[in-house]
Amino acid sequence: MKFTSVFKTLLLSSIYLVVPNALADGHESDSQEMSRGEYLARAGNCVACHTIEDGKPYAGGLKMAVPMLGAIYTTNITPDPETGIGNYTYEDFDVAMRLGVAKQGYNLYPAMPYPSYAKINEEDMRALYDYFMNEVEPVNQPNLENEIPWPLNMRWPLAVWNMLFLDDETYVAKPDQSDAWNQGAYLVQGLGHCGACHTPRGLMFQEAGMDETSADFLSGAVLDHWSASSLNGDINSGLGRWTEDEVFEYLKTGKNMHTTAFGTMVEVINNSTQYMTDEDLRGMAVYLKSLPAVREKDAIPYEYDDTTAQQLANYDFSARGADTYYEYCVWCHMADGGGMNKYQPSLAGNPAVLDPASDSIINLILNGSLRVVIGGEPENYDMPHYRVLLNDQEVADVSTFIRNSWGNKASAVTPQQVSTIRYATDPTHHDIVVLRMK
Repeated sequence: MKFTSVFKTLLLSSIYLVVPNALADGHESDSQEMSRGEYLARAGNCVACHTIEDGKPYAGGLKMAVPMLGAIYTTNITPDPETGIGNYTYEDFDVAMRLGVAKQGYNLYPAMPYPSYAKINEEDMRALYDYFMNEVEPVNQPNLENEIPWPLNMRWPLAVWNMLFLDDETYVAKPDQSDAWNQGAYLVQGLGHCGACHTPRGLMFQEAGMDETSADFLSGAVLDHWSASSLNGDINSGLGRWTEDEVFEYLKTGKNMHTTAFGTMVEVINNSTQYMTDEDLRGMAVYLKSLPAVREKDAIPYEYDDTTAQQLANYDFSARGADTYYEYCVWCHMADGGGMNKYQPSLAGNPAVLDPASDSIINLILNGSLRVVIGGEPENYDMPHYRVLLNDQEVADVSTFIRNSWGNKASAVTPQQVSTIRYATDPTHHDIVVLRMK
């Protein structure tokens, strides 16, 4: 079942500036086979929201929950002139992408993160337009009616939101930064729209920061019952202990020595970043590694402690959750919490485990994870789901055990937290849409 970001659905869905190496011309085999426009669409991961399982690419139809309002469906963005965007001029396309206003004049819901796409330069926007008009297969598939009752379905408040929060200026390169840094900033802030998931929201559900000038930018956020981790220099739950090479490796392969892509981040790896050039990914790594710590400015860096490993080796299950860990988890993640190479990730010092929010670890235990697919080859291992085998107390206990073993120091998990996520992500509830963020 498809997922996407709840908060993106709550947000409201040009000047030509030369950005040095804004997106590097493809030099890897995958990139060489793509036009620039297709490459840009990959970088933006457009397919994730505008394609349903077993559906035609970009034909829309993905149901997206909007808390307190109802649900919307993503639209057909193929070049079909009747049901898609085939009658859009470049100017119409540009306005929709930058300002969130459809050709028909109504404001779009924020399934499309146009506050980020507003930063795309004209050259790249024209390449995207050319791709969608000339390379995407037209699909005659009518858009589905949104499930939002009157008067909540009125869209004029979205125009007010734009007036308050939208900055429609394209990205301007910083002359005091390197080409690689500017290249990475352009991608992270713009097409990559990383902040749509990894930046906390304000009272009006606007991103609290749109670039590095805000301490909130990429400082981590909880949405769709996943915690999108900090991408700044936070030493334990962020990228503070990662090198630029390790950031690059993660974006390219979905794993490194610190963690493995899980949950909804798997889609980003599978659909988007693995297809990007090394130059672009390294630029993103340079930019992300330049962001300073926010929540953990004075935190003590993680340090491994082998006490738990010794207890498990001696069959000492006195700690709550230890017996559950030994029965279900130890075979992949090992008694020392170190996992098996990069395929079954280490839990010792894992940023997702040390995240102040426990949503991701609860969600992973209950529902498992999608499988990373690199170069068409799925990983041999994935995280199974335990929602049937373990009750709320057992999930809470083993989550707490993991978050406080091998030197990990993180808050305890309660059965009520588990119950909330269990119910919200139960696929048998017909009134609940289990969402996957891009």
